[in-house]
Amino acid sequence: MRKAFICPTKYVQGEDEILNLGYFVQTFGKSALLIAHRDDSARVREKLDATAEKFGITFVEGGFNGQCSRGEVARLQKLAQEKNCDCTIGLGGGKALDTAKCVAQGDALIIVPTIAATDAPTSHSAVLYHEDGMFDDYAYFKQSPSVILIDTTVIANAPTRFLVSGMGDALATYFEARATRNAYANVNAGLPCGAREGVCATAKGTNAAMALAELSYKTLMREGKKAKEACDCNVVTPALENIIENNILLSGLGFESGGLAAAHAIYDGFTIFPGTHKYFHGEQVAFGTICQLVLENAPSEELEEVMNFCMELGLPVCLKDIGVDSYTDEELLEVAKKACIEEESIHSMPFPITVEAVASAIKAADRMGANYKANYNK
Repeated sequence: MRKAFICPTKYVQGEDEILNLGYFVQTFGKSALLIAHRDDSARVREKLDATAEKFGITFVEGGFNGQCSRGEVARLQKLAQEKNCDCTIGLGGGKALDTAKCVAQGDALIIVPTIAATDAPTSHSAVLYHEDGMFDDYAYFKQSPSVILIDTTVIANAPTRFLVSGMGDALATYFEARATRNAYANVNAGLPCGAREGVCATAKGTNAAMALAELSYKTLMREGKKAKEACDCNVVTPALENIIENNILLSGLGFESGGLAAAHAIYDGFTIFPGTHKYFHGEQVAFGTICQLVLENAPSEELEEVMNFCMELGLPVCLKDIGVDSYTDEELLEVAKKACIEEESIHSMPFPITVEAVASAIKAADRMGANYKANYNK
């Protein structure tokens, strides 16, 4: 059996860690293309200036127009070439980081998240969009980023909703990895091969990836509520440090090398409802996780533990919580159809999938979550 595991070369996390960014730039050369929205770079301007002076490096500030598009990638690649940049830095949220991945093409890349809202920073993939924000394509690169640098002070001072969303994204990691393993399905960590660059070779997940996914779930249950309270106070505590590591590293390695399954596919289906568009990825994935557990007929105790966690953190447990106040059975079938297209991860579940079964699971999960919420608040 062929197995694969992929991960960044180095992961560093700590308070005021951006002050050491220049050291990592030095390992590649003297200059770095900095891809960041002006608001994000402004938040850490003093640290950027301090690390540039301390380590004698230069940031070539490329800015970021807010969209990871082919045009934006081409613009920044041209700038990097004109300025002879030795490496690329992505600083900010998901789209800025994905843009940096596309610009670097897998070489000399430093990722500096300013929020812990998803588990994507560690991955060797990115999502491309058209200029109008519509989905374009997925991009895969030969390796994960060279350095992941996490400044926990910056994340502690970001809105708590980002951290909670990251926990919602991480909530799916163990259950999707478990399903993928039980199905002997492939994971995204396969090496690029085939007729088209970015096509992943078939490979199964490793025991290491499964262990990380399981640790991710246990960390959420143990530290999630405490971390949220720390972030509410904009302070770094051991619990917050553990959840930042969980949201970005444990969940990132767990999903990419452990596999995705129904939760993320159902999230993709939710996008047919316009009301969901104002909710974060991780918020919707949290309810998608509940739907997956219903779909696989998970033990009641497991479902209750997940729903209780969501209620404690303020994560969605029903469709109303993600902006769907009403729906028809026909609309749920459309959600399920989108979740069940051939290339979706839902086919990594360890049993045959039908559109009707997925629609039924979503409807049942919605009722179950709404009832749990009503009783929880009494």
